[in-house]
Amino acid sequence: MADTRLSPAEAETEFWKHLEKSNTGMLGLDRPGYHSQPMTAFHDEATDTIWFFTRDDTDLVRDVGEGTSAMFTYAARDQHVFACIHGTLMRHNDREKIDRWWNPVVAAWYPDGKDDPHLTMLQFTPGDGRIWVADKGAFGFAYEILKANITKTTPDSGGVADVNLGGTR
Repeated sequence: MADTRLSPAEAETEFWKHLEKSNTGMLGLDRPGYHSQPMTAFHDEATDTIWFFTRDDTDLVRDVGEGTSAMFTYAARDQHVFACIHGTLMRHNDREKIDRWWNPVVAAWYPDGKDDPHLTMLQFTPGDGRIWVADKGAFGFAYEILKANITKTTPDSGGVADVNLGGTR
């Protein structure tokens, strides 16, 4: 992507907006040799934290302590927003959050429902990161590719901004 500058506020707005519509990303601990895994993200707008349902018998949960350094990577389904966000991760069993985001898809992973003994949540507190926004759509992208090939330049595929999502809104 071209490195057209985008304001951090614009990038953050696009990130949160797209995360609400397409909420699956890759979550992992920020340490060598650790592999991220797909997780469904739930955004708490009041605190700008991201929550994940998971089970307490997973490697990820076993390796999470208080304020463990983590990374959330994201690609919107429509491919208009991409993000790589550093932050901290901690285990948290917040009944209000469980009740708020419980749905049939989540329920499928917990045979005993909301009282399943393996049910736990992870709270990701985002910090610094980088967000790319490519909002030209399929036709705009095709135009940029055509133009780049004709003019022997590189395409303008959107903007990028370094952000700090740690309570900046």
